[in-house]
Amino acid sequence: MLYPQQNDKRNRINLSGFWDFQLDPEEVGAAQGWSQGLDAPRTIAVPGSWNEQLDDAYHYLGMAWYLRDDVYVPDSWQGQQVMLRVGSANYYAQVWVNGQAVGEHIGGHLPFAFDVSEYVKWGEPNTIAVQIENHLQPNRIPAGNLPSTGGMGGSVLGGGYPASTFDFYPFAGIHRPVILYSVPQAHIDDVTVVTEIEGTTGIVSVTVQQIGDVSTGTLSLVGESVIATADLSFADGVAQVRLQVPDAKLWSIDSPYLYDLVITLQDGETVVDRYSLEIGIRTVEVKGTQLLLNGEPVYLKGFGRHEDFYASGRGLNEPLIVKDYSLMKWIGANSYRTSHYPYSEEEMRMADREGMLIIDEIPAVSLNFFGSEDDIATRLDMCKQQVEELVARDKNHPSVIMWSVANEPFGGPIAQMINPNMPANYDEIGRDFLGQLIDLAHTLDDTRPATLVGIMGASVEWIDLADVLLINRYYGWYMQTGRISEGKKGLEQELDSLAELNKPLLFSEFGADAMAGMHSIPAQVFTEDYQRDLIEMYLDVTAKHPFVIGMHIWNFADFQATQSISRVGGMNLKGVFTRARQPKMAAHLLRDRWKNKD
Repeated sequence: MLYPQQNDKRNRINLSGFWDFQLDPEEVGAAQGWSQGLDAPRTIAVPGSWNEQLDDAYHYLGMAWYLRDDVYVPDSWQGQQVMLRVGSANYYAQVWVNGQAVGEHIGGHLPFAFDVSEYVKWGEPNTIAVQIENHLQPNRIPAGNLPSTGGMGGSVLGGGYPASTFDFYPFAGIHRPVILYSVPQAHIDDVTVVTEIEGTTGIVSVTVQQIGDVSTGTLSLVGESVIATADLSFADGVAQVRLQVPDAKLWSIDSPYLYDLVITLQDGETVVDRYSLEIGIRTVEVKGTQLLLNGEPVYLKGFGRHEDFYASGRGLNEPLIVKDYSLMKWIGANSYRTSHYPYSEEEMRMADREGMLIIDEIPAVSLNFFGSEDDIATRLDMCKQQVEELVARDKNHPSVIMWSVANEPFGGPIAQMINPNMPANYDEIGRDFLGQLIDLAHTLDDTRPATLVGIMGASVEWIDLADVLLINRYYGWYMQTGRISEGKKGLEQELDSLAELNKPLLFSEFGADAMAGMHSIPAQVFTEDYQRDLIEMYLDVTAKHPFVIGMHIWNFADFQATQSISRVGGMNLKGVFTRARQPKMAAHLLRDRWKNKD
């Protein structure tokens, strides 16, 4: 999906700002005409989570309405296709224009758009309403309201409040910009870029899809000057071209060079549409137990993260993105995983510019394979939709080096804890489910590896389906609590067995909660000292194993979780920075290991 642009052929209005807002716990808004005006509106900011903005709605799960009644569509847009795009709305959304339902979307964290040309009015204000519902349900992705395991694990395995199976807060609302935009009737609909390297020559293969009856166009690749040009000839709406770039400047961690790719559609000599995007020439490959970037082994240093902050919740917060990147550069990180859902398109562009490597993940966290065949099929279809939407959105970002189709699917003893009556073929069901997602990612994009993240404590994790092994491990924290030396033994034993899979391995999560300012001698759990010592142990042990191609600490910064006895103040405190982005002792350890020595 192309991001809306403003240029000489396209127009864009960002509707971010203050909207009217009203909760609808009885779900009467549609019947009572709230799509044209709310009964008791109050003000809310878009983008942003309603939980963090409105105290009385912090734990609200259910229906709510957003509305703007002051949206003019410029007269100059007449004759063009007018689109309304929502960057992310959690979880179910229905969009209304001037009281008419124009479309719906299921699933958060990814954009959706509707053609509203026939619904808008000219010369007078338009009313736009977005109806959102965020119930936690077992068949949603991610799931909620599964049977509790008893509560001692809190939000890790159930028992927390709200009742989610994932260990982060279920923020709700319009989380990314709402954009009204126009495109010509004949327009560029999609662009796919694939890059290769042959010696010092970069190869840029471009596929352009257009809607309309235009048969020709042009393509230009621009660096410090125009590097290459080509004519486009469309057949059945598709044109393909292969460009050669002599002495190409490659996109890399240390030198993330970006070219501008400019595409036009032409009717004779008249340009009818134009679109440009930044691209990087680079390759990603798995070879044996190595991950290669531009043919060279790369070691991933970084974090799992969350879109989470005071006041904005999960809403787009561009100053925070800049701050977080500054801190990641300070600490020496070169990568992170978008745990546990796709991050904003704005952040993906930041990663391209800053040379950050991204493992891009769909929201399939804490998957289970219980229920009827129809239940499982519903979940699988939802996951497939998310893989398709994610690849469509992020396929052209050079920073994206891997697709992740699941985080910690429940298997083995953990699945049995949740459901003692799990079917005998549960592991087979899970393997087929996850295998279909990996295969789909490969089908949609064969230029990047696909992976899934294995959970600790499951005897069958299905991780061998992945091109790169990703595992979450908490020796010395959830297991061997307070005993780092015993945790070290468990870690060493497992590494010996994982080596037999002969695949590259990334520790996608490890760490410990630490309350900022808490210290002890000897180091004890929840102190900064213990967090630092545990992380250091993992770094020391894994450094002895060449097939370990990276370490991602859980987490970059403290983040909001659900309330439970294991989450002080409802916070997951595993960040090496506080939620306010102040460093703990572990941050200085990592800077010393990653930046000052490496």
